[in-house]
Amino acid sequence: MSSPDPPTETPGFNAPTWPTQPMYSNLGEVRAHLLPSKACRTPTSGSSSTGPQPLPPPLPKKTLARAWSLPTHGVLSPSPTPAGQPPRLLLGSCSVDESQAGGNEARPACPPAELPFCSLDVELGLSLHDLHCPEAVHAVLAARQLEGLRAVHTRLQARFLGGRPGPCHPHRSFRLLDSLPCVTSGDTLYYRIVQADKETWHVLAAKVPKPGAKEPHPWGLELQASLPPHFNLQGLCGLVPEGALPEAPWIGPVVLAAEVPERTVAQWLVEAGAQRPPDFAWAVALMLLQLSRALEHLETRGATLTELRPENLLLVAPRGCATSGPQRLLLADFGRVHPRPSEGLGAHALQLGRLLRTLLDRVPLATPLTAGLERLAAQLARVQPSATLTRCALQALLWGPGYELRGRGTPLGPWLRVRRALLVLHLAQRAAGGEVPGLEDWLCCEYLVEATEASMGHALELLWG
Repeated sequence: MSSPDPPTETPGFNAPTWPTQPMYSNLGEVRAHLLPSKACRTPTSGSSSTGPQPLPPPLPKKTLARAWSLPTHGVLSPSPTPAGQPPRLLLGSCSVDESQAGGNEARPACPPAELPFCSLDVELGLSLHDLHCPEAVHAVLAARQLEGLRAVHTRLQARFLGGRPGPCHPHRSFRLLDSLPCVTSGDTLYYRIVQADKETWHVLAAKVPKPGAKEPHPWGLELQASLPPHFNLQGLCGLVPEGALPEAPWIGPVVLAAEVPERTVAQWLVEAGAQRPPDFAWAVALMLLQLSRALEHLETRGATLTELRPENLLLVAPRGCATSGPQRLLLADFGRVHPRPSEGLGAHALQLGRLLRTLLDRVPLATPLTAGLERLAAQLARVQPSATLTRCALQALLWGPGYELRGRGTPLGPWLRVRRALLVLHLAQRAAGGEVPGLEDWLCCEYLVEATEASMGHALELLWG
């Protein structure tokens, strides 16, 4: 007697298995294989029945739209996971048939807690391992901040030193703008001249020696003519030939300077002394910093300025800056520049100290900066440091580190990294408000870009050691 139960279906050799099924298949055919055999249903070819039987009619085929997320680094294949290895995550959202084709349980493609973030970030150079290491993150941020400050410093320097005219040739035309000198220094009268060449023109300064002035030293004049552009050294750009300006109030050829001065340091002292501005000490420190930069360049060239006089130091408005801000200082008295003796590395220290004391006599209020400048004036007379070390000391007085960080073993490196980060934020905030960086910003950038733990330590030792 036959059993009322249907025969048990045994999968044959050719029965479909899920790992080899195509990713997209007819759902009707899939369901036909999944449904159990019944008495009224003819077994399929994979059953124990001997004769081949036709399959039931499939359901209508449906077109499934594949849904993907944004392009990712790569698409993993839906092949089965080898034993002993963790499942690989799909980088994208799966459609319905993909979730069914992976096995008995549907698995989400990208769980939020398991996002594959192990690739390197090209811009920052950080990996997932680096993100778990605060030291690596801090190192990358410090390097990027320093790189950004270098870029800001380079752009500001190009702006301040840009627009210089080329060498003046005799065939170019000149025109005298004023019959009176715009500035009278200790040894020179400066007249404004227009140099015209086709469609371009530049306002230059004609340097006319004062009657009875001391004969300039030819070595210093030759040095000035050979120097590359420097922010705090007067640059020359040629001669006005004799007879080129018949209305000129001088006789013979005169030298042309690229920058037109507005006043001398001696004149500025008189004006500032009458007004007594509250930031006078800060302006004095910025002025001496620029003078130290100029003297430092002379010392590297084996030269020394034998007589430092405020009436021969010129002030010019920096290019692209507000007239109310700090002015650009120019060392112009190259007629008093001589070769530096081999043992005279601090040859300018005594003169800088005397000039600093003269300037401090005009400071109206006693401030921490004033106390630091007075300390520097005493050290210039006692230690006689080089112009480089004097510049570093002035930078420390202006922007730090302060007195409390003196002494050996002080962590100046972290202080420098924090100071660089704060300057980047300061410049960004001002730029968001439409402010243009000025001379003081550029000088501060230069300091923080070039400063090292050793240079700051030497500066603190000079000031407070």
